[in-house]
Amino acid sequence: MKFKMAALEKKWVLYDVGNSAFVMLVATIFPIYFNHLADQAGISSVNYLAYWGYATSICTLLVAILGPTLGAVADTKNYKKVIFSVCLGVGVIGCVVMGFISSWIWFLGIFILAKTGYSSSLIFYDAMLTDVTEPERMDIVSSQGFAWGYIGSCIPFVASLGVVLGAGKLGLGMQTSMAIAFLITAVWWLLSAFPLLRSYKQKYFVETTEHIVKNSFSRLGHTFKDIAKEKHILIFLIAFFFYIDGVYTVIDMATAYGQALGLDSTGLLLALLLTQIVAFPCVLIFSRLSKKISSTTIITICIAAYLGIAIYAYWLDTQLDFWILAVLVGMFQGTIQALSRSYFAKIIPAEKSGEYFGIYDICGKGASIFGTAFVSVLSQLTGNVNIGVSALSVMFLVGLLLFRKAVKANGQLTGN
Repeated sequence: MKFKMAALEKKWVLYDVGNSAFVMLVATIFPIYFNHLADQAGISSVNYLAYWGYATSICTLLVAILGPTLGAVADTKNYKKVIFSVCLGVGVIGCVVMGFISSWIWFLGIFILAKTGYSSSLIFYDAMLTDVTEPERMDIVSSQGFAWGYIGSCIPFVASLGVVLGAGKLGLGMQTSMAIAFLITAVWWLLSAFPLLRSYKQKYFVETTEHIVKNSFSRLGHTFKDIAKEKHILIFLIAFFFYIDGVYTVIDMATAYGQALGLDSTGLLLALLLTQIVAFPCVLIFSRLSKKISSTTIITICIAAYLGIAIYAYWLDTQLDFWILAVLVGMFQGTIQALSRSYFAKIIPAEKSGEYFGIYDICGKGASIFGTAFVSVLSQLTGNVNIGVSALSVMFLVGLLLFRKAVKANGQLTGN
């Protein structure tokens, strides 16, 4: 039977198309421009990779600190959309401003602001999943978001890439071409959010009280206590912390990794475009398979695949190696994120989705503090970026073992 999305589900998916353009820019063009600025300042390739990793770690630390509290406040009636809009605005404005920065350290500062806004907006966007669809539809709707996000983000990316690579023929300097690329992405991102902002209604919520922030802290404390008692949720979050740490580190540092290895910039960008194209059908195929062999089995397959990818990265040396890596990542990247999101949404209380997804985000994007910092420090200590990246295999192995334990605990709870 053909799956047909409702109007609100489509508008929710559309935002993924917009924010994925920012992700694509961060994964590709941002590091190349930062490499240009760093090179002008006389910074070595190893330190360039390290500074980029540290900036990413600061972003995720900020989200880890702010996420749970903002999530708890957002569960209050009519607050989720308001806080989502503020975070969206911070991200979009930061994206535009970066195009006018010529200092490498100021560029990193504005990047931290923009990426924090983006990551914070996703806490509330993910939490909206419980409001826009039903539990039995969550796997496919969540997967549709990632799938269309991957393919849709190719449109502004190709436009931006055309401006950057064709800067010479267009008579544009490096900074001007980058400013245009950042502006294209920011406008695309903002426009994709309008339909959701117009139509979204908070279906599950906590009633407004006189002391919203104080009561939100109180509810958040109770939520942490509840999670500590709910073994299946607690173990899943710990597992998620480890395996998604590796996934996000690969996303955040892929281009920087290739640049540090001295690979051709154009080839790197095209390889990462291929990742997006490969991801689109793979997410849809795996989401359909999840109905036949369960989403937990698919997640297990994806974690195991990433374990193999991390080990393969140790021998990565040529442009061809990077293209192979790009295809492999594209096959599993969207699916592991989409099904993890929908699996979590199904096992939490809907009226506390903001709080729970705030904590989920600590264990998700917050976890990449350790992944990016780990890769950065190990690369500097050894002088070998391959060793730093391949060490992520430890994260995937621990995540895999804990995830299977979480699934078993949930099965015991539900009687499955």
